[in-house]
Amino acid sequence: MPDGEYKLGSLTHGQTVSVFDGIAHMPDGISFAGSVATADRPIRVMTKKAGVSLPDAVKMMTENPAREVGVLDRKGRVARGYDADLVLFDENINIRSVWCRGEKTV
Repeated sequence: MPDGEYKLGSLTHGQTVSVFDGIAHMPDGISFAGSVATADRPIRVMTKKAGVSLPDAVKMMTENPAREVGVLDRKGRVARGYDADLVLFDENINIRSVWCRGEKTV
């Protein structure tokens, strides 16, 4: 999301938040309302700034969330029988294409 004001939740009853520098902030300006980062950004930060290996950073962004929400039987891994939801990124970890259930979408 580009910087600006947005509604978090429903458009009619949601909470107004301000997004700047890729982070959603509550109106008080000091409390976080969440992140608006796409999957490439946290992987890039973990590898470049935190020194986590690329395989471990990708696992943090794929397997761990899938396990947490109870869908690790079909998502979060590249394996036979899984949904083939894939994100292809370049050597700088910028998204180049997205695949959903084996079909290229972006």
